[in-house]
Amino acid sequence: MCERTTWRICRDNQWWSVFGKQRGKTGKRPGPPVHDDLVKRDFSADDVNEPWLTDITQHWTDEGKLCLCAIEDVFSGRIVGYSISDRMKTRLAVNALDNAVSRRSDAAGCIVHSDRGSQFRSRKFVHALNRHHLIGSMGKVGVAGDNAAMASLFALLQKNVLDRRRWRTREELRIAIITWIERTYHRRR
Repeated sequence: MCERTTWRICRDNQWWSVFGKQRGKTGKRPGPPVHDDLVKRDFSADDVNEPWLTDITQHWTDEGKLCLCAIEDVFSGRIVGYSISDRMKTRLAVNALDNAVSRRSDAAGCIVHSDRGSQFRSRKFVHALNRHHLIGSMGKVGVAGDNAAMASLFALLQKNVLDRRRWRTREELRIAIITWIERTYHRRR
């Protein structure tokens, strides 16, 4: 019988397993926010470089995982900076921020909104924000809507690139991601 039928029979008879599988809890508690939530789910802008959104995603290849940190300008919808690495470290987020600032030199005073990932709460990332005269913003814990626009971008990437086929090497996937960002996403959307 299927799992759902088993679950229904057990529920109706009030049978509960003593070997239940705990889901969703890793034992880790999210750290404190480094910044207040300045965006408050308002993903609209009147001009370029008003709020930027950032997040990290990862995808597996036969060689291992590949991580992408992207920074999106809310006004134009463009990815103003990104960084790709095989490790989800603070350096990934800092490189993406440096990349974005080098492409948009007039970004001082811009709000950079992220989730509460450890990379965005790190001392190096906060120093990079201060060095470039940017303002940090963070959403709440466990609230997916606080960074919904970045989740939407990553869903497009997943649908159009990542899930299209199996990736043998990290380099192969890296080239596919860069090609999609620079050719397809920026030019055809």
